[in-house]
Amino acid sequence: MMEGAFLSGQMLIAMPGIGDSRFERSLILICAHDNDHAMGIAVNRPVEGLTVSDLLERLEVRTTAEMEDELVLMGGPVEVERGFVVHTDDYHAEHSLAVLGGLALTTTREVLEAMGRQETSPRRAILTLGYAGWGAGQLEREIRQNVWLTVAADEALVFDDGYATKWSRALGKLGIDPKFLSAEAGQA
Repeated sequence: MMEGAFLSGQMLIAMPGIGDSRFERSLILICAHDNDHAMGIAVNRPVEGLTVSDLLERLEVRTTAEMEDELVLMGGPVEVERGFVVHTDDYHAEHSLAVLGGLALTTTREVLEAMGRQETSPRRAILTLGYAGWGAGQLEREIRQNVWLTVAADEALVFDDGYATKWSRALGKLGIDPKFLSAEAGQA
């Protein structure tokens, strides 16, 4: 990876045989990446039986918006007790982190309250618990070791509820059929 070539706004696609069950077939939106760290949110790992409306109710966040049965996602293994909202940048709070491609990440209670009201809700949003993180140079090493492929993010991959197919659809954007992938890495 070239100096200054950071991956914020890109997606990581876990390669088969990643060796960590927490990331098998994961699709991760990179929200922040610089020389010191990288941080991302998995967008295809629903928490079974936990909906956004259930979680907002547990947190005593009043809702007036009609909410479909959107599932809460497991964003990654770090700080799993903490909520992270990836959303379109039509909603912006003081502490929102801009992510390239018209996306933002917000972790404050205010974004949850905004999600609960039709008039203030972001156009599209996902609520996750936890995140994935890498130290200085770690993600770059993993990419060189063929642990991850990268692809441009798009709203369907980030926000739709086709969780079971997001990983293979992301590979498809690269022209790769998942059945032809191997867990073995090689060098030419």
